[in-house]
Amino acid sequence: MNSFAAFGLTEPITRALAQENYVTPTPVQSQTIPVAMRGRDVVGIAQTGTGKTAAFALPILHRLATDRRRPEPKRCRVLVLAPTRELSAQILDSFNTYGRHLRVPTALAIGGVSIGPQVRALAPGVDVLVATPGRLLDLLESRALRLEAVEVLVLDEADRMLDMGFIHDIRKIVARLPADRQTLFFSATMPQAIVDLAGNMLRDPVRVAVTPAATTAELIDQRVIHLDRAAKPAALAELLRHESMDRALVFTRTKHGADKVVRGLAKAGIAAQAIHGNKTQPQRERVLAAFRTGRVKTLIATDIAARGIDVEQISHVINYDLPNIPESYVHRIGRTARAGAAGIAISFCAADEVPHLRAIEKLIRTAIPATDRRSARPAHGRPEDKRAAPPRQDHAHPRRGHGPTRRHAPGQSRGKPRHDPNNLATLPFLQPAVRP
Repeated sequence: MNSFAAFGLTEPITRALAQENYVTPTPVQSQTIPVAMRGRDVVGIAQTGTGKTAAFALPILHRLATDRRRPEPKRCRVLVLAPTRELSAQILDSFNTYGRHLRVPTALAIGGVSIGPQVRALAPGVDVLVATPGRLLDLLESRALRLEAVEVLVLDEADRMLDMGFIHDIRKIVARLPADRQTLFFSATMPQAIVDLAGNMLRDPVRVAVTPAATTAELIDQRVIHLDRAAKPAALAELLRHESMDRALVFTRTKHGADKVVRGLAKAGIAAQAIHGNKTQPQRERVLAAFRTGRVKTLIATDIAARGIDVEQISHVINYDLPNIPESYVHRIGRTARAGAAGIAISFCAADEVPHLRAIEKLIRTAIPATDRRSARPAHGRPEDKRAAPPRQDHAHPRRGHGPTRRHAPGQSRGKPRHDPNNLATLPFLQPAVRP
């Protein structure tokens, strides 16, 4: 399908899409929407930023529009499970945007805020409920919600659910659902635990895979900087001062680490804010709103935000700490290069993080171009990995995260200065250190 009009969606939906200037569907939408409209179960493998939300929201709204009925009290017809509060809120916004002319009653059930308004919203019943697993179980246990009327279940970002320890909660929820339902199951990666979960939840599903599992966006330029752990704060400040750093998302491994980075940047005269699990929901919403509008240019986050931030203008993702779960790297850097834009991902790698780097490169099947800024660099490359070649001495921007680098960029003469202020790869601190 090369246009949304070809799907046969109801007129109120196509009108809303036209108002949003949606004309050409993405690959995951082209493959998923016709299948889902026929009522088939779907297991979709697609990296973040590929348009998955519309891929399941549009056929669901079409179903609700063509089978109008009043929802029963304390029940929902469609249940969407998502791993984070931010992602849940974004999914609900999408349903409300695409269904603005349908008057579909919707509700959001997430933790971090009072449960009372959510109980009241569910009392008359809703067509679409978007929820995080923990809060949904709270509502079930308090008998504010029943699930026997669910016609469609959507599980979004299933692998992130696994990472966050929600698998047991999901199994409890699924056990309360009717067996006769449609299930739409989406995941960016498919570890064996997710394969097993999908096998137990879906009936003869259609598989939709728009990109190989665990690959990274082609438009993301990836780079690793080997450095001493103590040098990370200064290196981060230097990066953020660069004029091409339009909007940066910086990932740390811990909540305490995120706050520490914010304080360190403040001492360096760089404004930044943090988002993590210790922040209240209103705090998180205010910080995200400031980042989305550009009032905050640098956001420090833990992995809770890896799937919950949908901001198209993020120019750079910086892994201040490498994740110890390789799949998290894919989700982190997927926050840039969204909606067809290019992006840059830079990862700091201290000596104790080298095993994490090797696991990431194995997962994405790519050797990430690296530079070495350690104070005491090994004499013969990197002993941690005997396969690794010594750092290259050329200074061209790497080709889209893998493969050989060009000694001179297209149109660049040999006499042109090495430092291009619009190209981070040519900055001195991203170049291999020159040792006597």
